[in-house]
Amino acid sequence: METESLRYDKWVEEALRNVIHRALEQAATQGMPGDHHFFITFQTDDDTVQMPASLRAEHSNEMTIVLQHQYENLVVEPDHFALTLSFSGRPTRLVIPFSAVTSFADPSVNFGLQLKMMPVEEDDEGEGEDSEDDDANLLASLEEISSHNEDEDTGLEKEDEEEQEKMGEVIALDAFRKK
Repeated sequence: METESLRYDKWVEEALRNVIHRALEQAATQGMPGDHHFFITFQTDDDTVQMPASLRAEHSNEMTIVLQHQYENLVVEPDHFALTLSFSGRPTRLVIPFSAVTSFADPSVNFGLQLKMMPVEEDDEGEGEDSEDDDANLLASLEEISSHNEDEDTGLEKEDEEEQEKMGEVIALDAFRKK
């Protein structure tokens, strides 16, 4: 008999996506307060992301956008957000589902989230056979990023180093996944 388990990992990811939703909603209705600004990374190869083909060709897997001063028409819906950004001097409308977002950061307050993408075909009753391998790969990637950030000889200019230090702690969901 297969035992059912509570899916804390999915619940936590849903809660984290709700944090992103609320931050964007506040920015859409009240503007960005103070020095707040957002770095949002999303999967461009997600079929539900709406963006020009030329931009998708330049960023075939992933893209990071910055919401600070030069964005327009930010609209936040329950399952996606849309906004207009300028690329090569041309206004471009992007529609990004929250399910495609892989990371979110607000460097002004040292806040960052790293989201682990849950496979669409994964059901609530069990894990995929290679989820432990995926967990190990994600942990290895996070450790590599962490060790790279701690490396004293990064070659970054002083401004870049200060911005990198402001990025804050990344929260990985692996601690909440069942093994």
